[in-house]
Amino acid sequence: MSFRSVLRAQTADCHAEVDKLFGTFDLSDREQYRTFLRAHARVVPAAENALDEAGVVRLLPDWPERRRAQLLLADIGELGDRMPERLPPPPLHDEAALWGALYVLEGSKLGGALLAKSVPDALPSSYLTPRGPKGAIRIFMDRLDTSGVGDPAAAVAAARTLFDLFRKAGQLELEAVS
Repeated sequence: MSFRSVLRAQTADCHAEVDKLFGTFDLSDREQYRTFLRAHARVVPAAENALDEAGVVRLLPDWPERRRAQLLLADIGELGDRMPERLPPPPLHDEAALWGALYVLEGSKLGGALLAKSVPDALPSSYLTPRGPKGAIRIFMDRLDTSGVGDPAAAVAAARTLFDLFRKAGQLELEAVS
């Protein structure tokens, strides 16, 4: 079983829960879209910074081009809002944990591309439609599968923690507008 298959199988419940929660947002509605972006802003910048501090560029040399926090900040600013308080990032103590966090962030780009189709042209959507290197997700998955991580438990734990942070952020933002 490939490393990505292990991560997919062992985080499927978390992924489904986050997809269900974020699927409740109507991205064609300006306020709901803003709330959606704010939820992501509680997690993505802190997670990307934690990956930077842990030296992720040694695993993924094109990491700087993959970052999306600046796109998220720009979209939120264009909507006339400011960045919300960040949630603490997952602990990234070893290479396996870095791969687990990357798995969630890189995978969210695929979901974002699908969600971007429901965002009206009048709203900013650079976060959901990042322009990265051609074939970036395939390159990432190949590197993930050939990473040589022997015990995926730390990767699974980091991925599950990051999924949980997205869930918590979504709930916090929904509660704030209810």
